[in-house]
Amino acid sequence: MDHSNEGLNAMEPIFPNSELQTVTLGMGCFWSPEALFGHLPGVIRTRTGYAGGTTSQPTYREMGDHTETVQLEFLPSVIRLEEILVRFWDGHKPANINDYKGRQYQSLLLYADERQLESVEQVLQQRKEQGKGELDTEIVPYSAFHRAEERHQKYYLKRYPDVMEKLSRIYATEAELVDSTIAARLNGLAKGYTSLERILLELPQWPMELERQRELSYLIRQIRW
Repeated sequence: MDHSNEGLNAMEPIFPNSELQTVTLGMGCFWSPEALFGHLPGVIRTRTGYAGGTTSQPTYREMGDHTETVQLEFLPSVIRLEEILVRFWDGHKPANINDYKGRQYQSLLLYADERQLESVEQVLQQRKEQGKGELDTEIVPYSAFHRAEERHQKYYLKRYPDVMEKLSRIYATEAELVDSTIAARLNGLAKGYTSLERILLELPQWPMELERQRELSYLIRQIRW
């Protein structure tokens, strides 16, 4: 799991590698979860992909025993893993999706290390004490993540051509664009999870040059939704 910020576009907030964590979650079709988590302050990048299985080169058409997942890079000083996990379990019902199309829509949590596992167990205990019952989620150590095809990245954002056109002015490639923090936020906006006002209020908190913040703010204000 590479947390590197090297080579990122100047419009990207830059965080030391040591401050970022990664977690991988399966909760049904991966389009909505990417938007759900991508709009949250503290989530730096999102990507959709296939994980949890053994098939060597899964694709959307030939997924094998993998599950659709969303992988998050996040800043624990802004959003704790426990907060992410609460949203994860509140955002889907494992019993309703497990075994649908085989393992494609499995409720799945891939934790990165023992510290994350402790957070998982803490949230599970809290939910049990709240009377929310047992959760049929497969919880296993992270092993591998296979990035989904580009058409599955930032699915809702790509339904708005003006967004893609304007962002393409500041990102050299579509891969850079869809991996950006601003694309994660705007994908959440496209799905209705956040507002433009909230995104604009967050921008000044990003570790990037003031001139770049202003340029990015101006650009996204011009988007036609």
